[in-house]
Amino acid sequence: MIRICTILLSFLIITSCRNDENINNKAEEENKKSESLTLYTHRHYDSDKMIFKKFEEQTGIKINVVKANADELIQKMELEADQSPADLLITVDAGRLVRAKNKNLLQAANSELLSKVVPQHLKDSENYWYGLTKRARVIVYSKEKVNPEELTTYEDLINEKWRNKLLIRSSNNIYNQSLMASIISNNGKDSAKLWANGIVKNFARSPKGNDRDQVKAILAGEGEIGIINTYYLGKLLNSKDSSEIAAGESVGVFFPNQNDRGTHINISGIGVAKHSLNKDNAVKFIEYLVTKEVQEVFAKANYEYPVNPEAITSDLLKSWGEFKEDKLSLTKLGELNKEAVIIFDEVKWL
Repeated sequence: MIRICTILLSFLIITSCRNDENINNKAEEENKKSESLTLYTHRHYDSDKMIFKKFEEQTGIKINVVKANADELIQKMELEADQSPADLLITVDAGRLVRAKNKNLLQAANSELLSKVVPQHLKDSENYWYGLTKRARVIVYSKEKVNPEELTTYEDLINEKWRNKLLIRSSNNIYNQSLMASIISNNGKDSAKLWANGIVKNFARSPKGNDRDQVKAILAGEGEIGIINTYYLGKLLNSKDSSEIAAGESVGVFFPNQNDRGTHINISGIGVAKHSLNKDNAVKFIEYLVTKEVQEVFAKANYEYPVNPEAITSDLLKSWGEFKEDKLSLTKLGELNKEAVIIFDEVKWL
């Protein structure tokens, strides 16, 4: 009997020790997890690496970066579901952030600092995502062939005087879809369809290439005006390729709709992943990204406009002049994306 009791006691002690070890191991894993953040990001810039490194140095929180294009990241989060290691998602275009929210891939991240710093139209109304940087979608024009005084609004681009002169990328591009969504929201669906049809009539060529290719086509004489994001012109003008610099220098920048709603803008933005176990640190990271100092790094390194009103923009962006931006809630860009795509199909904007 004594022997049985001794064996039983030994078993209980061993089991207890193993349980304690499992608990300690689990606690250690959780502690390690809380000291790091896994960031799914569409951005791919050296300046971002520098920003992440400084955050790590200041906080001791390691940033694990997973890079892919936005649609791949969103699909990855869907497939991973509650097993996803993602703590944060960064992508370009508010429409994609709205899509991620609608797919239940994000969670609300409330912060007094973020509410104060990020303008209302540049964030989700329920704080599921926040804008980090802005890009204006502007008209660029040939300095040799176009008098900028002839330019006024997006709507005027359907004027016959621009027949066979307009360059723009395809309708499957999210930037054009979001521009179209803003036209729908501001002018109504019927007017937006008339506008899209007029744009198609004024194509200098079938849509192709990226925004930089539209500028290069202006230099090559294939068209006289184009619609691009300001960020891409900054990249051209600061390229190591002399032909790209020449393309950038051949065009001027015009901010449309300055006498009414303002120029259409879009963002790169961020949200906390639905299944993040590190929400507090994730919010701390977002707060860091909208500080004046970090915002100025974004502005100078990537030719993007800061969302923090106190941040100073780059000299290049200053050289293009100040402009009035459309204060339309960027949530509309996602909500009206489907209608925008339907209109593109109807007018055969390829």
